[in-house]
Amino acid sequence: MVEFKLVISEAAKSYARAVGDPQSAGFLGKRIGESVGGELIGLGGYTLKITGGTDRSGFPLRPDIPGARQTRVLVGEGLGFHAPRRGARKRRTFRGSAVSEETVQINLTVEQKGSRPLSELLGGS
Repeated sequence: MVEFKLVISEAAKSYARAVGDPQSAGFLGKRIGESVGGELIGLGGYTLKITGGTDRSGFPLRPDIPGARQTRVLVGEGLGFHAPRRGARKRRTFRGSAVSEETVQINLTVEQKGSRPLSELLGGS
């Protein structure tokens, strides 16, 4: 059984929600940047965009790595590393951009709003 923690962001407010089977099956194989229908998790009328996530070891999903594999990348600045001085680079571990069974958290943003507000649908958490 695959279970994901979803973090849904709308403007300045974020909502957390855990989903299990069969809802989680709709996220498997999706990539960062793809859109999913809110009906999948009970948010009728909403369209959500996958913006990132983390795997079970805490490594972030990175959009420029294909698939769901875990790999080490030499990074200079940006996602997952902020250089302490100019020109510094470091090898960091990342997970590919596809959502898999190894993914624990999926970050989503609202692309299209539904008729009811998220605070009403997900509670004021």
